[in-house]
Amino acid sequence: MAPLLHLRDVALTFGGQPLLEAAEIAVSAGERVCLVGRNGSGKSTLLKIVAGLVEADSADRFVQPGCTVRYLPQEPDFTGYKTSLAYVEAGLGPGDDAYRAQYLIDELGLTGQEDPATMSGGESRRAALARVLAPEPDILLLDEPTNHLDLPVIEWLEQELKSLRSAMVLISHDRRFLTSLSRATIWLDRGLTRRMDKGFGEFEAWRDEVLAQEELDRHKLDRKIAREEDWLRYGVSARRTRNQRRLGELHGLREQRRTARNVVGNVRLEASEAQTSGKLVIEAIDVAKSFGDNAVVKSLSLRVARGDRIGIVGPNGAGKTTLINLLTGALAPDSGKVKLGVSLNMVTLDQRRESLDPATPLGDALTGGGSDQVMVGDTPRHVIAYMKDFLFQPLQRRTPVGALSGGERGRLMLARALAKPSNLLVLDEPTNDLDLETLDLLQELLADYQGTVLLVSHDRDFIDRVVSATLISDGDGVWTEFAGGYSDMLAQRGRGVGAKVRAVPGKSAPAEDKPTVAAAPAPVSKRKLSFNEKHALETLPKRIAVLQAEAAKLSQALSGDLYTRDPKLFAKATTRLEEVTREIGQAEERWLALEMLQEELGA
Repeated sequence: MAPLLHLRDVALTFGGQPLLEAAEIAVSAGERVCLVGRNGSGKSTLLKIVAGLVEADSADRFVQPGCTVRYLPQEPDFTGYKTSLAYVEAGLGPGDDAYRAQYLIDELGLTGQEDPATMSGGESRRAALARVLAPEPDILLLDEPTNHLDLPVIEWLEQELKSLRSAMVLISHDRRFLTSLSRATIWLDRGLTRRMDKGFGEFEAWRDEVLAQEELDRHKLDRKIAREEDWLRYGVSARRTRNQRRLGELHGLREQRRTARNVVGNVRLEASEAQTSGKLVIEAIDVAKSFGDNAVVKSLSLRVARGDRIGIVGPNGAGKTTLINLLTGALAPDSGKVKLGVSLNMVTLDQRRESLDPATPLGDALTGGGSDQVMVGDTPRHVIAYMKDFLFQPLQRRTPVGALSGGERGRLMLARALAKPSNLLVLDEPTNDLDLETLDLLQELLADYQGTVLLVSHDRDFIDRVVSATLISDGDGVWTEFAGGYSDMLAQRGRGVGAKVRAVPGKSAPAEDKPTVAAAPAPVSKRKLSFNEKHALETLPKRIAVLQAEAAKLSQALSGDLYTRDPKLFAKATTRLEEVTREIGQAEERWLALEMLQEELGA
């Protein structure tokens, strides 16, 4: 199938250093590709080149005539728009359904009348998503679409993207999101791209194989250089004319080894642990907290023992940060009691990076200023060596914190937090802006950590890998504890995190939490088919007919002598027939479920 969009030989240099070298990306109709790579590898830049927003030093770019492309930036520009709905509608093209803009605004929990100048990060992200999804373009380019979103919206977005026919290129640090959506993977590494026609779930094993082969090839090259250098020193005929070619080849090998772009080192994470705390770390007894008429915590009793890892999940506005503050003694409850254990050394990683002064140089942010030593526990470390552990370059020592990328600020916060002795780690959204490798190492660190962990996160995969129990908001200030991670909670509870009703205009709430009253379940009789459900009900029969025709054509081709004439084409046709058969079954099940739902609602 001819690609809708194809970029080849993409090259781009920043500050004398090549960021992209002969990178390539191709997207066919309906294809779902995830673009992965370390922070700073150039993923966002490559996506902007694909979108036509950044011009590469050189590139061959092909886009099929009439193909529509929509790009979701990490920081959308709302200049010139008075409301969020006006911003979304401006993204529609001729012939697009204007109703879909309002539908997406509603689904994403906005009113459409929000002033872009005062919208929060989460509201801005939802408006930007509505703008790129509303036209249902041929190609969607999504750069970190889950940033600033809570779990209900992330899970809704997954289902919405699955229902679209648009081709997609996704950049995200959310493993569960990528695994659920992607069907092909492009790995951007050291300026080059490698493609695997499998989803993200297979990426890490494939990446490790590629890196292991590179290491083997590097070892072979080193051995060959050693042999040639030995010949150069001791070979009696090294200076003869006929051996000058071999001497030139040796210089070429040395140059090849010198210019080889080695794999970027890993972050070294090691937490400084304080003396062991008491067996009981936190005990909450019938704790309650409200802001005005909004109950954030109601009648909560909880015991946290040494070594427990408690995950706290809920929609934005449920009061997760307020709950953390109550449990750690930073906020007094309205009623009830919180007891803290003995010998507690608590270290907190705040989600907003508020403790970072943008004007402070990176080195001073680690040392406190006036020194070149970082105290990691009781051990002094030179600031440059400690920076390297977190993938910072020595030249960045004087870089202001405000000039760092989101991922770099995340690593800096980790470096500061982990240098302090602790036996209680409080992590409020620690995964924001971290690349996958750093997330892996953070998970390993927490697995080896002997202290207690309180974790707030919207990353389902991270929660599954880290926590021993999950505390979830059931709305109206009620919190329920489940054993295990997010998937275990889902199996026990039977449902995920429920969204909260948007706040009533004119009413204020405390910073960050802004709790609102949970929505009461609507009676079944009031339920209506959504826009997507109506669309699917109308279009699925045609889709099924097309798939059945394709299956019949493939079956006819396979029944002849295709295997004898072209075994490769036979294998390809067999694989496609299996895919089509599976798609027919899924489409028929979906159509039948919608028919039954329509009958129930009509009744």
